[in-house]
Amino acid sequence: MKKYSSSFGVKFMSNKEIFQLIFKRFLKGLTITLAFILSINLYTLPSFAAKTSMTGDYTKDTISVVKTLQNAVSTPKDASDSDEIRDESLTLITDYISRYRNRGMVNKTQSFTTMQTALNAMAGHYKNFATRPLPEKLKERLNKELALAEKMVLRES
Repeated sequence: MKKYSSSFGVKFMSNKEIFQLIFKRFLKGLTITLAFILSINLYTLPSFAAKTSMTGDYTKDTISVVKTLQNAVSTPKDASDSDEIRDESLTLITDYISRYRNRGMVNKTQSFTTMQTALNAMAGHYKNFATRPLPEKLKERLNKELALAEKMVLRES
């Protein structure tokens, strides 16, 4: 950059240099303004929690999930609402596991591990074989594990 000076020591800049200086300052100002707006929005915008059917009471939630899933397991193969039952079951399983998996006082209990085993088996079948009904062997296993989890949670509480 060539700077021109007069006999009085005043420096002159070319039009290109002036434009580059203005553009750099404009970008800095724009960056700061956007950062400020984004940071304000992060703290002022409302956050919405996902709706869940879980109450937070582990015993009640476990019994409720067991009853609902036992009804889903006992649904006949040719039921007209089998897709709705499958979707409701998957949502319930996801809510239950999400709620209690990371709770140290709960996830170490026998009732939770038994329940988690049953829920994983059921969800795995529903996700991998969405159009197929539950096989009889899986139904027997699920009924046994769900009943056992219900007994354990009642004993533990």
